Amino acid sequence: MVKSIISPSILASDFANLGCSCKRVVDTGDVDWLHLDVMDGHFVPNISFGAPIIESLRKQFPKNSDKPIVFDCHMMVSDPEQWIEDIAKAGGDSYTFHFEATKDPASVIAKIKKHGLKAAMGIKPNTSIEEVYPYADDLDMVLVMTVEPGFGGQKFMQDMMPKVEKLRAKYPHLNIQVDGGLGKDTVKPSAEAGANVIVAGTSVFKAENPKEVTEFLKKTVDESILARSK
Repeated sequence: MVKSIISPSILASDFANLGCSCKRVVDTGDVDWLHLDVMDGHFVPNISFGAPIIESLRKQFPKNSDKPIVFDCHMMVSDPEQWIEDIAKAGGDSYTFHFEATKDPASVIAKIKKHGLKAAMGIKPNTSIEEVYPYADDLDMVLVMTVEPGFGGQKFMQDMMPKVEKLRAKYPHLNIQVDGGLGKDTVKPSAEAGANVIVAGTSVFKAENPKEVTEFLKKTVDESILARSK
Protein backbone atom coordinates (compact mmCIF):
# COMPACT_ATOMS: atom_id res chain seq x y z
CA MET A 1 0.00 0.00 0.00
CA VAL A 2 1.22 3.50 -0.79
CA LYS A 3 1.56 6.08 1.96
CA SER A 4 0.73 9.77 2.10
CA ILE A 5 3.63 12.10 1.30
CA ILE A 6 3.53 15.89 1.49
CA SER A 7 6.23 17.53 -0.63
CA PRO A 8 6.18 21.35 -0.30
CA SER A 9 7.59 23.15 -3.33
CA ILE A 10 10.44 25.48 -2.39
CA LEU A 11 9.58 27.62 -5.41
CA ALA A 12 7.16 29.37 -3.03
CA SER A 13 9.72 29.79 -0.25
CA ASP A 14 11.64 32.91 0.81
CA PHE A 15 14.79 32.51 -1.28
CA ALA A 16 16.62 35.12 0.77
CA ASN A 17 16.18 32.82 3.78
CA LEU A 18 15.86 29.48 2.02
CA GLY A 19 17.16 27.22 4.79
CA CYS A 20 15.02 28.83 7.50
CA SER A 21 11.99 28.95 5.23
CA CYS A 22 12.28 25.22 4.49
CA LYS A 23 12.93 24.35 8.12
CA ARG A 24 9.72 26.14 9.09
CA VAL A 25 7.64 23.75 6.98
CA VAL A 26 9.70 20.65 7.77
CA ASP A 27 9.22 21.36 11.47
CA THR A 28 5.47 20.84 11.07
CA GLY A 29 6.26 17.13 11.37
CA ASP A 30 4.06 16.25 8.40
CA VAL A 31 6.70 16.83 5.71
CA ASP A 32 9.05 14.03 4.58
CA TRP A 33 10.02 15.50 1.20
CA LEU A 34 10.95 18.88 -0.23
CA HIS A 35 10.03 19.47 -3.87
CA LEU A 36 12.83 21.22 -5.78
CA ASP A 37 11.72 22.76 -9.08
CA VAL A 38 14.67 23.05 -11.47
CA MET A 39 13.82 25.08 -14.58
CA ASP A 40 16.17 25.83 -17.47
CA GLY A 41 14.31 28.53 -19.41
CA HIS A 42 14.06 26.16 -22.40
CA PHE A 43 11.64 23.37 -21.53
CA VAL A 44 9.62 25.93 -19.58
CA PRO A 45 9.66 29.73 -19.97
CA ASN A 46 11.22 30.36 -16.58
CA ILE A 47 14.57 29.90 -14.80
CA SER A 48 14.78 28.86 -11.15
CA PHE A 49 17.95 27.29 -9.70
CA GLY A 50 20.28 24.36 -10.18
CA ALA A 51 22.63 21.93 -8.46
CA PRO A 52 24.60 24.53 -6.40
CA ILE A 53 21.44 25.64 -4.58
CA ILE A 54 20.45 22.02 -3.97
CA GLU A 55 23.93 21.29 -2.58
CA SER A 56 23.72 24.29 -0.25
CA LEU A 57 20.24 23.35 0.97
CA ARG A 58 21.34 19.77 1.57
CA LYS A 59 23.77 21.04 4.22
CA GLN A 60 20.72 22.23 6.17
CA PHE A 61 19.09 18.80 5.90
CA PRO A 62 21.86 16.16 6.04
CA LYS A 63 21.11 12.71 4.70
CA ASN A 64 22.54 11.12 7.85
CA SER A 65 20.13 12.93 10.21
CA ASP A 66 17.61 11.09 12.40
CA LYS A 67 14.78 12.02 10.03
CA PRO A 68 16.33 12.57 6.59
CA ILE A 69 14.34 14.78 4.22
CA VAL A 70 13.95 13.45 0.69
CA PHE A 71 14.98 15.94 -2.00
CA ASP A 72 12.33 15.45 -4.66
CA CYS A 73 13.96 17.06 -7.73
CA HIS A 74 11.52 18.05 -10.46
CA MET A 75 13.61 18.65 -13.56
CA MET A 76 11.75 20.93 -15.96
CA VAL A 77 14.67 20.88 -18.39
CA SER A 78 15.03 20.18 -22.10
CA ASP A 79 17.92 17.71 -21.75
CA PRO A 80 17.17 15.64 -18.64
CA GLU A 81 20.07 13.22 -19.11
CA GLN A 82 22.58 16.07 -18.88
CA TRP A 83 21.87 16.92 -15.25
CA ILE A 84 21.46 13.53 -13.59
CA GLU A 85 25.02 13.22 -12.29
CA ASP A 86 25.07 16.82 -11.03
CA ILE A 87 21.82 16.38 -9.11
CA ALA A 88 23.04 13.11 -7.58
CA LYS A 89 26.27 14.74 -6.43
CA ALA A 90 24.37 17.76 -5.06
CA GLY A 91 22.33 15.52 -2.76
CA GLY A 92 19.15 14.81 -4.69
CA ASP A 93 17.18 11.65 -3.90
CA SER A 94 14.50 11.46 -6.56
CA TYR A 95 14.81 12.71 -10.15
CA THR A 96 11.63 13.56 -12.06
CA PHE A 97 12.11 14.18 -15.78
CA HIS A 98 9.39 15.02 -18.28
CA PHE A 99 8.22 12.55 -20.90
CA GLU A 100 7.97 15.45 -23.35
CA ALA A 101 11.65 16.42 -22.88
CA THR A 102 13.25 13.29 -24.34
CA LYS A 103 12.90 10.86 -27.24
CA ASP A 104 14.27 7.99 -25.15
CA PRO A 105 12.65 7.85 -21.69
CA ALA A 106 14.01 4.34 -21.05
CA SER A 107 17.64 5.49 -21.27
CA VAL A 108 16.93 8.43 -18.95
CA ILE A 109 15.36 6.08 -16.40
CA ALA A 110 18.35 3.72 -16.62
CA LYS A 111 20.84 6.55 -16.10
CA ILE A 112 18.90 7.93 -13.13
CA LYS A 113 18.99 4.54 -11.42
CA LYS A 114 22.66 4.08 -12.30
CA HIS A 115 23.41 7.20 -10.23
CA GLY A 116 21.49 5.90 -7.23
CA LEU A 117 18.43 8.13 -7.58
CA LYS A 118 14.74 7.20 -7.57
CA ALA A 119 13.34 7.52 -11.08
CA ALA A 120 10.17 9.48 -11.75
CA MET A 121 8.50 10.73 -14.90
CA GLY A 122 6.19 13.70 -15.27
CA ILE A 123 3.59 14.51 -17.89
CA LYS A 124 2.18 17.91 -18.87
CA PRO A 125 -1.58 18.53 -19.00
CA ASN A 126 -1.84 17.90 -22.77
CA THR A 127 -0.02 14.55 -22.60
CA SER A 128 -2.07 11.36 -22.46
CA ILE A 129 -1.61 9.14 -19.40
CA GLU A 130 -1.24 6.15 -21.74
CA GLU A 131 2.22 7.46 -22.68
CA VAL A 132 3.39 6.48 -19.19
CA TYR A 133 2.35 2.83 -19.32
CA PRO A 134 5.35 1.39 -21.24
CA TYR A 135 7.71 2.78 -18.57
CA ALA A 136 5.66 2.54 -15.37
CA ASP A 137 7.12 -0.77 -14.15
CA ASP A 138 10.59 0.80 -14.09
CA LEU A 139 9.49 4.00 -12.37
CA ASP A 140 9.33 4.81 -8.66
CA MET A 141 6.81 7.59 -9.24
CA VAL A 142 4.70 9.28 -11.90
CA LEU A 143 3.94 12.99 -11.71
CA VAL A 144 0.67 14.22 -13.19
CA MET A 145 0.92 17.98 -13.63
CA THR A 146 -2.25 19.80 -12.57
CA VAL A 147 -1.03 23.09 -14.07
CA GLU A 148 1.19 23.97 -17.00
CA PRO A 149 4.76 23.60 -15.67
CA GLY A 150 6.94 26.66 -15.27
CA PHE A 151 5.35 28.98 -12.74
CA GLY A 152 4.00 28.69 -9.21
CA GLY A 153 0.63 29.94 -8.04
CA GLN A 154 -1.45 28.66 -10.98
CA LYS A 155 -5.03 27.40 -10.70
CA PHE A 156 -5.56 23.67 -10.14
CA MET A 157 -6.84 21.79 -13.21
CA GLN A 158 -9.59 19.47 -12.00
CA ASP A 159 -9.85 17.81 -15.43
CA MET A 160 -6.48 16.10 -14.84
CA MET A 161 -8.04 13.79 -12.22
CA PRO A 162 -9.17 11.09 -14.69
CA LYS A 163 -5.48 10.58 -15.53
CA VAL A 164 -4.74 9.94 -11.85
CA GLU A 165 -7.71 7.58 -11.57
CA LYS A 166 -6.59 5.53 -14.58
CA LEU A 167 -3.02 5.33 -13.31
CA ARG A 168 -4.06 4.31 -9.80
CA ALA A 169 -6.40 1.61 -11.12
CA LYS A 170 -3.62 0.14 -13.26
CA TYR A 171 -0.75 0.57 -10.75
CA PRO A 172 -2.11 0.33 -7.17
CA HIS A 173 1.35 0.34 -5.55
CA LEU A 174 2.94 3.17 -7.54
CA ASN A 175 3.67 6.58 -6.02
CA ILE A 176 1.46 9.05 -7.92
CA GLN A 177 2.30 12.72 -7.49
CA VAL A 178 0.22 15.77 -8.36
CA ASP A 179 1.73 19.22 -8.67
CA GLY A 180 0.06 22.56 -9.29
CA GLY A 181 -2.52 24.55 -7.36
CA LEU A 182 -2.70 22.07 -4.49
CA GLY A 183 -4.05 23.24 -1.15
CA LYS A 184 -6.88 22.62 1.29
CA ASP A 185 -9.53 23.20 -1.39
CA THR A 186 -8.04 20.90 -4.01
CA VAL A 187 -6.35 18.06 -2.13
CA LYS A 188 -9.55 16.01 -1.66
CA PRO A 189 -10.30 15.41 -5.35
CA SER A 190 -6.62 14.61 -5.90
CA ALA A 191 -6.51 12.11 -3.05
CA GLU A 192 -9.84 10.53 -4.01
CA ALA A 193 -8.56 10.09 -7.57
CA GLY A 194 -5.57 8.18 -6.20
CA ALA A 195 -2.71 10.65 -5.74
CA ASN A 196 -0.64 9.95 -2.63
CA VAL A 197 2.22 12.45 -3.14
CA ILE A 198 1.03 16.04 -2.85
CA VAL A 199 3.17 18.95 -4.01
CA ALA A 200 1.96 22.15 -2.38
CA GLY A 201 3.87 25.40 -2.72
CA THR A 202 2.04 28.64 -2.05
CA SER A 203 -0.56 27.03 0.22
CA VAL A 204 2.16 25.79 2.60
CA PHE A 205 5.04 28.27 2.39
CA LYS A 206 2.80 31.35 2.39
CA ALA A 207 0.53 30.08 5.17
CA GLU A 208 0.41 31.91 8.47
CA ASN A 209 0.25 28.50 10.14
CA PRO A 210 1.89 25.90 7.82
CA LYS A 211 1.22 23.10 10.33
CA GLU A 212 -2.53 23.58 9.91
CA VAL A 213 -2.16 23.15 6.14
CA THR A 214 0.28 20.22 6.09
CA GLU A 215 -1.73 18.37 8.72
CA PHE A 216 -4.92 18.83 6.70
CA LEU A 217 -3.25 17.67 3.47
CA LYS A 218 -1.78 14.57 5.09
CA LYS A 219 -5.00 13.65 6.91
CA THR A 220 -7.03 13.98 3.69
CA VAL A 221 -4.68 11.70 1.75
CA ASP A 222 -4.54 9.17 4.61
CA GLU A 223 -8.34 9.00 4.69
CA SER A 224 -8.53 8.35 0.95
CA ILE A 225 -5.86 5.64 1.11
CA LEU A 226 -7.74 3.95 3.96
CA ALA A 227 -11.06 4.16 2.13
CA ARG A 228 -9.52 2.60 -0.99
CA SER A 229 -8.06 -0.29 1.02
CA LYS A 230 -11.47 -1.44 2.33
